[in-house]
Amino acid sequence: MQKRRERVDRGINVRSGDVFALCSWREMLYLAGPRVLPVIAILLLPLALGIYWQKVLLSVAVFALLAISWDLLAPTGMISLGQALFFGMGAYVTGILNHYWGLPPLLTIPVAAILGGLICTALLLPVLRLRGIYFSMVTLILPLMLVRLIEATRIFGGTEGLTGMTPLPSRWLEIYVIVGAMLAALFGFRRLLGTDYGLVLKGIRDNDRSVINAGINIYWYKTQALLIASTVGAFAGAFMTHVYMFVGMPVFALDYSILPIAAAVVGGPGSLAGATLGAFLLVPLSEVLRGVGGLRIVFYGVFLVVFIVALPEGIFHFVQRKYNQFERWVEVDS
Repeated sequence: MQKRRERVDRGINVRSGDVFALCSWREMLYLAGPRVLPVIAILLLPLALGIYWQKVLLSVAVFALLAISWDLLAPTGMISLGQALFFGMGAYVTGILNHYWGLPPLLTIPVAAILGGLICTALLLPVLRLRGIYFSMVTLILPLMLVRLIEATRIFGGTEGLTGMTPLPSRWLEIYVIVGAMLAALFGFRRLLGTDYGLVLKGIRDNDRSVINAGINIYWYKTQALLIASTVGAFAGAFMTHVYMFVGMPVFALDYSILPIAAAVVGGPGSLAGATLGAFLLVPLSEVLRGVGGLRIVFYGVFLVVFIVALPEGIFHFVQRKYNQFERWVEVDS
């Protein structure tokens, strides 16, 4: 009996992508395993962590949401350097609602996510026609301007910020709310980008003139993408305000702009899953390196350079490509 090697995914992707027909439980496991197993691991991970690392997991999920929001804008050609704008706007809106009006966190967080997204969209709406570095510079400048505005006018607590926010009812609710939001954003937006709507967004990035010639209003699609991305970032900021029970000028810090971009680049841009994977690598790494003092930035920078040079496609795309190249021995009909 003669045998030959063939790729495991031969025929599976065609049947599952077009006619949605699978022949065995092995094929279903091959497709579902890379999706289901990480989700189960993430849901069980908090049970195995101490309180300190549970707080780190909260930060991982928050930066993953910011990285996902950055990766949502990238398909439309809007390269943002101002995720801190989304994060800070959501943080301040929920802080105002809770501090001055006394609204509970379970109400202020969703309201702040929507209002924060609308405000950020309104601020960036006049510059949607800008491309490349010009749009990026505006997104970078806006949070810096807001910081100076708060400092100069002393509104919303000025440099001292607002304290005494109402915490969420329990530590476990904190963890699973943000983890659930991260998973919902990841799988929901991956599904969205695979639809015709997502193809239009990608077409705007590749050749916006062709999309315009097809009779599609690209600025309307850009506005929608910006609203979705800013709402996700505002949700992350609103959530962390109630975790730390404080909101102030640090919510507009550059860390909330740079680290999500680094996570998306290291993990693999354009996939959303890569942005999430990058956050799970970089945020714990920054915590581990906290003990080396000033050398932390050096080690962190070396790590980024090594990954960008060695894996320019990103970790997720590399792992996905290798997974699809698995082979097996099959019998050859004589």
